Amino acid sequence: MLGEVGGPAPGAPMAAVRSQGVGGPRRTMVLTSVEKIAGLQKKTSGIRNICILAHVDHGKTTLADCLISSNGIISSRLAGKLRYLDSREDEQIRGITMKSSAISLHFVKGDQEYLINLIDSPGHVDFSSEVSTAVRLCDGCIIVVDAVEGVCPQTQAVLRQAWLENIRPVLVINKIDRLIVELKLTPQEAYLHLKNILEQINAVTGALFTSKVLEERAEKETESENISDTAPGDQIYDWSAGLEDTDDSHLYFSPDHGNVVFASAIDGWGFGIEHFAKLYSQKIGIKPAVLMRTLWGDYYLNTKAKKIMKGDQSKGKKPLFVQLVLDNIWSLYEAVMKRDKEKIEKIVTSLGLKIGARESRHADPKVHLNAICSQWLPISDAVLSMVCNKLPSPLDITAERVEKLMCVGARTFDSLPPETQELKSAFMKCSSEGTAPVIVFVSKMFAVDAKALPHNKPRPLTQEEIAHRRELVKQRHAEKLAANQGKQLSEKPPSENSSEVTGSTGDTKGEDQQLTGQAEIVTSKAMKQEADNKESFIAFARVFSGVVQRGQKIFVLGPKYDPAESLHKLSSQCSATNDMPLVPHMACCTLENLYLLMGRELEDLEEVPAGNVLGIGGLQDFVLKSATLSTSPACPPFTPLNFEATPIVRVAVEPKHPSDMPQLVRGMKLLNQADPCVQVLIQETGEHVLVTAGEVHLQRCLDDLKERFAKVQISVSAPIIPFRETITRPPKVDMVNEEIGKQQKVAVIHQTKEDQNKVPEGVQVDSDGLVTISTPNKQATLSVRAVPLPEEVTRLLEENSDLIRTMDQLNTSLNEDKKTHEINQKTLDRIKEFKQKLEQNLQGRKWRNAVDQIWSFGPRKCGPNILLYNFEGYKRSVWQCLGNAVKEVSKYRDFDNSVVSGFQLATLSGPMCEEPLMGVCFTVEKWEMNKVGEMLSTSSQDSGESDAIEHKQNEDTTLTSSFTDEVCSANEHQDSSQSVPKSPEKISKPKGEALLADCYGPFSGQLIATMKEACRYALQAKPQRLMAAMYTCEIMATAEVLGRVYAVLSKREGRVLQEEMKEGTDVFIIKAVLPVAESFGFADEIRKRTSGLASPQLVFSHWEIISSDPFWVPTTEEEYLHFGEKADSENQARKYMNAVRKRKGLYVEEKIVEHAEKQRTLSKNK
Repeated sequence: MLGEVGGPAPGAPMAAVRSQGVGGPRRTMVLTSVEKIAGLQKKTSGIRNICILAHVDHGKTTLADCLISSNGIISSRLAGKLRYLDSREDEQIRGITMKSSAISLHFVKGDQEYLINLIDSPGHVDFSSEVSTAVRLCDGCIIVVDAVEGVCPQTQAVLRQAWLENIRPVLVINKIDRLIVELKLTPQEAYLHLKNILEQINAVTGALFTSKVLEERAEKETESENISDTAPGDQIYDWSAGLEDTDDSHLYFSPDHGNVVFASAIDGWGFGIEHFAKLYSQKIGIKPAVLMRTLWGDYYLNTKAKKIMKGDQSKGKKPLFVQLVLDNIWSLYEAVMKRDKEKIEKIVTSLGLKIGARESRHADPKVHLNAICSQWLPISDAVLSMVCNKLPSPLDITAERVEKLMCVGARTFDSLPPETQELKSAFMKCSSEGTAPVIVFVSKMFAVDAKALPHNKPRPLTQEEIAHRRELVKQRHAEKLAANQGKQLSEKPPSENSSEVTGSTGDTKGEDQQLTGQAEIVTSKAMKQEADNKESFIAFARVFSGVVQRGQKIFVLGPKYDPAESLHKLSSQCSATNDMPLVPHMACCTLENLYLLMGRELEDLEEVPAGNVLGIGGLQDFVLKSATLSTSPACPPFTPLNFEATPIVRVAVEPKHPSDMPQLVRGMKLLNQADPCVQVLIQETGEHVLVTAGEVHLQRCLDDLKERFAKVQISVSAPIIPFRETITRPPKVDMVNEEIGKQQKVAVIHQTKEDQNKVPEGVQVDSDGLVTISTPNKQATLSVRAVPLPEEVTRLLEENSDLIRTMDQLNTSLNEDKKTHEINQKTLDRIKEFKQKLEQNLQGRKWRNAVDQIWSFGPRKCGPNILLYNFEGYKRSVWQCLGNAVKEVSKYRDFDNSVVSGFQLATLSGPMCEEPLMGVCFTVEKWEMNKVGEMLSTSSQDSGESDAIEHKQNEDTTLTSSFTDEVCSANEHQDSSQSVPKSPEKISKPKGEALLADCYGPFSGQLIATMKEACRYALQAKPQRLMAAMYTCEIMATAEVLGRVYAVLSKREGRVLQEEMKEGTDVFIIKAVLPVAESFGFADEIRKRTSGLASPQLVFSHWEIISSDPFWVPTTEEEYLHFGEKADSENQARKYMNAVRKRKGLYVEEKIVEHAEKQRTLSKNK
């Protein structure tokens, strides 16, 4: 049976298939034994690790079914209906895949045997993190595209993910039967339609390729510029050159390259054009190689001359592909659908197929069609042979991909330690020798019922065990007989005393045994129940080098592990068994079990050589979501996975019965481990919050929590919607589009506006928004102004938050005089480029020298807000790492961190509803220190030049003064600008300290609070606005339901950006933006209103200012007339703001009507 992978053998297949029955694909006919697969795992050249990627509902799981049925794991008749790899119940109900699952298939092609590790991945945008985990483990992927819908948003996303991981794609154009049956296209129209789809896909690939070439070229340019100092006029920049020289022909999909298969997975057929090229080369007598080149393209067959000519369109001839391929498929469909018996018989006999009577008599013509097509053009043969020919084996891993995997963050490959660089050759060889270091990457952890583990499964008994059990039963039977006899004896007269005694002992023995037996049964039941309830975590991993063995000891490297630091402590040869010193981000563990992943089943393995995908048991205490395992401490952690979707939907979760809290906490820990994308946090308010990627994802996480991980009833809050606060330029026109300042003010109402913006005493606010405020002890005065940042700058800061974080770390280590590893040139270049971009965007009189005066970014030191200093006598720069570090002593330097901390606090929660700020620039225009403050800072410099950071370095330095203590407290989360020589001497209490230990607490604490207040008042002096998170929403809908789609969008504050019609179909693609706050239940509503004809894809895209002012009240005559005194028309921004304030328990100004009486009823009763 092993030979016929393509499907059951003609003639006798039905008996074999029928014996499986409908529910029987489980264990009846697994053709390839585990031993066989374990043998194939050792031949690295014959392994293919592939994943199936596509948009939602394009047929990935159905295609996977067809490939699995070729191995006899499931019946070919159930392929497409069973969806074998969707093993979760909710996946089967919803009909979408939610997690990636793997299966190993055996494929024979000629005399070559291949092992194909197939991973099926989800297409829904909420689960795109699962795609990232699958892609990392593969060397190639199958992109599936629906022949009707063509390239969809998620198709582009998965192509991009495959591109980022450097894996090679092949293409399957699926659902071609829809072109025949639904759209009723002619073969010629279908050909043009398919050509169009190919062009669209190649356009996406081309765009990715172009950007890469231009990037590389720009890098080369900068390198060559550094070397050659030519005059600027000599260099003419030519963009195109890089693209013309680089060869990109291997990237594109084209049937004549053999990397495209046309298929209909539900009908079980698929073909690459080489199949037809071989077939027709015998019939027409043209070489297969020529046919391969010409079967796709503008060629036609000149039947008289038996020649293939070019230019079919101009001569009005049929292209070869239509004439030789599509016409045949179309005529077969036509014959079967119309039940034309003679024609069908003719086709079947000419193809030499045998169709069972059951299929040909079946009421549904599709069954008959499937039987014919799956024998004539078996899809599994076409797809698997394309995979084996076109996709690389683990041996062909490219050097570029290895370097990309090994370099975390901004490190370049050359900056890694030499021992680490040597590991590259182990990667490239992918060798399974005993000496090769073991390197494994775990891309995710997934939870499995303990019942599903191989050692807990019921298994058939061996002969010895059966014999042993028979003996036990016999023994028990004999004892029972003896006990019964004893009873009978005791009833006899007492003369036979001796025998009675023996009998009674036998009896008690029997009873004892019975009791112990019962106890055993009870305990085993309890154990069994415990095992049933237990979730066991298995790591989804791939071996990149070496042989992994069961029971092997291995290092687990966390994502922040740095081989350069640990190699000083450990020798590169040390193994995980030695007693080692503690190394940060590194642990030791034993690999307890190795599993072969077979879809829903797991099989035990003893060892797994390089290049294979496997499951590893026993890592749940060591690995949270992903990790790198290695036997060599020189191995770097792999680059973190890049997730396309950002988690944005938050809900607070609590148990229905408070006593269940511990179970919920444990359940959330498990959920966090089992899902690559979910985030679990405890907020300051004590709420347990789940952050998920979208509604479907949220639903799945909650179901898992209830039913699998926590197993308690939970109540879920309404989604917590994130907002941002910002300020804008003062508007030119008011709410009724009148120019401001021209109309009559209404005194009464104007008064209320003034009341709202009341400023407490001690705070001065100028007309242009400069706020001046003093510390409570009047020792320092700050003047702060807030200005909105240009949009481009905010976007730039958001995109480069990682770079800003890196800068902050570099500055901190420079200040502490730590010898950091050489700052990488590439990082420096990126920082310089970032600075240049900022300078380009911050131009004009207002922003003069602003970039050099940046003091800090915030919140959390890397956010989209800026703090500038604009006062004399102080210099401090975030650009220190570029080499322009300023070592200066000034009166401000002890307290500058307090001001920065105050700014960080102010940006973390704004005045409107305690949400983070975004796109605001605060400028400190004046900072005056009283004499005492100055004395303080100078005295601390005199007394041994001690600083808080010094305190951290010198454990033996005792700090007595409350002043230095408080500097420490301010310094816990900041970078001090001053490096100080070490001074282990005792510090005397500084002069002036007595003056500062006042009732207001430590001075730096006062500064923090004052700075925070100053920032808040500076914000309130400007027009404040809320920013809402926005989704981009892509909806595919037919013309008749367009109106309803628009109705739902406009009701939910959505904005349509564009709509275009898909060529060759009646489907419109609508692109819109929609606030996250309005998106809950959106997908369901659209589906209901359009009877399921339109389904949206929501992806978080950006933050957008809500134009209305949350504090607006009518102030002029016109507004008063237009809106009425209370301005009853609901203000969107105010509604959002109050909702957030209510949720956080802040004061909400609302007028609540109590005891309202209807006037009308009173008058009636008179």
